Amino acid sequence: MKYIGAHVSAEGGVQNTPARAHEIGARAFALFTRNASRWHTKPLTEKAIEQFRKGCQDFGYAPEHILPHDSFLINLGAPDPEKLAMSRAAFADELYRCEQLGLTLLNFHPGSHLNLIDPDDCLLRIAESLNLALRESKGVTAVIENTAGQGSNLGFRFEQLARIIENVDDKSRVGVCIDTCHALAGGYDLATPEGYDRTWQDFDSIIGFKYLRGMHLNDSKKGLDSHVDRHAPLGTACLGFDFFKRLMEDPRFDNIPLILETPDPSLWPEEIAWLYDKAGLKPD
Repeated sequence: MKYIGAHVSAEGGVQNTPARAHEIGARAFALFTRNASRWHTKPLTEKAIEQFRKGCQDFGYAPEHILPHDSFLINLGAPDPEKLAMSRAAFADELYRCEQLGLTLLNFHPGSHLNLIDPDDCLLRIAESLNLALRESKGVTAVIENTAGQGSNLGFRFEQLARIIENVDDKSRVGVCIDTCHALAGGYDLATPEGYDRTWQDFDSIIGFKYLRGMHLNDSKKGLDSHVDRHAPLGTACLGFDFFKRLMEDPRFDNIPLILETPDPSLWPEEIAWLYDKAGLKPD
């Protein structure tokens, strides 16, 4: 079974997100549990928590099909000690919010070395940040998202994601989210049948499908190995409709949240319906 949705707005409070996901025909969804562009934000209220949990129950959203995303400011590999401390504190708050909402996944971008420290040292620092955060939390899996490798961002190669996982103490609480736009831009040829097969063979041998907890479904305005992160509506750019059809027919991607982050929310109901059709399912 495919669980397809989108990253819906939390405007007005997280309690509004389950209904917004239901409105677009989603069986999965993503959200921000706090303001993604601020270091400090108000705590979740008991009322918002209760309403969010009830909304998920009413519309049939299980925790394993909800993929919250952390703040864009967080850099768990930050070279600067002050920024690292701020990032670790914010990430700990993100995990706590997930616990409060009854969620079991937290998606995050691994981090950036900013050309100030060795990339491998940065990967080890990210793993150390995860170890600290996971020891102080419970029940939530940290889900590392691959990046396009833009600037000094790490995580664009499967080997880099595997290096982080290798150094996480509790491997039962770490996973991976593959963004299809980022993968192409990071050098993985998902657009051709041969490249598709080779990419997933490499993923399984380097990381392992047991760590795959979710995907972001985005076409890419920029081409293979461009290292430029520019999302596009499904089928309109460098990945094309054939790739997404191939993905929907692939049982290896069943039972995980498949989340649209395409740039035009007005197209989400249409894109979700198209994906479900290619998966041989009818949208809700």
